[in-house]
Amino acid sequence: MSPSRVMEGEQRGWIVPIGGAEEKENDPHILERFAQLCGGSSANIVVIPTASQLAATGPRYEALFRGLGVGEVDVLDFDMRRDTEEKSRLERLDRATGIFFTGGNQLRLSTMIGGTPVAQRIRALNARGVHVGGTSAGAAILSEHMIAFGKEGLSPTAGSVRLAPGLGLTNRFIIDQHFSQRDRLGRLMAALAYNPYAVGIGLDEDTAAFICPDNTLEVVGSGAVTVLDAGNLQFSSMADAGEDGTVCMLGLTIHVLIAGATFNLQTRHASAGSLATPKQTS
Repeated sequence: MSPSRVMEGEQRGWIVPIGGAEEKENDPHILERFAQLCGGSSANIVVIPTASQLAATGPRYEALFRGLGVGEVDVLDFDMRRDTEEKSRLERLDRATGIFFTGGNQLRLSTMIGGTPVAQRIRALNARGVHVGGTSAGAAILSEHMIAFGKEGLSPTAGSVRLAPGLGLTNRFIIDQHFSQRDRLGRLMAALAYNPYAVGIGLDEDTAAFICPDNTLEVVGSGAVTVLDAGNLQFSSMADAGEDGTVCMLGLTIHVLIAGATFNLQTRHASAGSLATPKQTS
């Protein structure tokens, strides 16, 4: 599905995928920045814990956002697809300044809300300026193409990744989470071999990509964001690779970004950002 069209005079909301295991207690800098982006004490955040089957997940994030000073927070869970048609739930989404998807199982999330009125409403709200974030499975579903599951390892093979439709807020990137912790470079490269148009974004734990309306990505958090750019891909053997055959990819560009660095998803330009500012010495 295509992202909703941004109407004249309006601006798309931010998209904030988080690699999972974000700091929640001592220094919840990622969640705090998302809360401030949504309006701080005036923010109105809806938490969607559908990816998780743990009853405590939604209330935990509700308490976290309230502890960060958010004015209004509600949990909207969807246990069945028919829940996504309820008028009261859609109206609650309409009042939100921010929508946050928790972690869990991205296939549970996509099969529960994919193609439903809720999915359509969230795309439309993001096009009208509502910020949408998610952690782990909640990050994976944000884009048009979602990694459903795959194999660990450094080398891409044709069978190392399985893709499924995501929420469709954007078609510019494919997310992989818990990236370096779970050795997922190979499966993200394989995803790009299937779809070279997209940019691969590998998010480490406690690390987020804050993507603003002009498609500039800024890294926030303690880990790294690995950006795979297949825009200048010269050759791929994906069409001839067997299920377990390693895929040859020539011309793939890799950037490793840490907090303060940026990447423009439209121009494909990476920058050290604030890291490039000379440090003052005494």
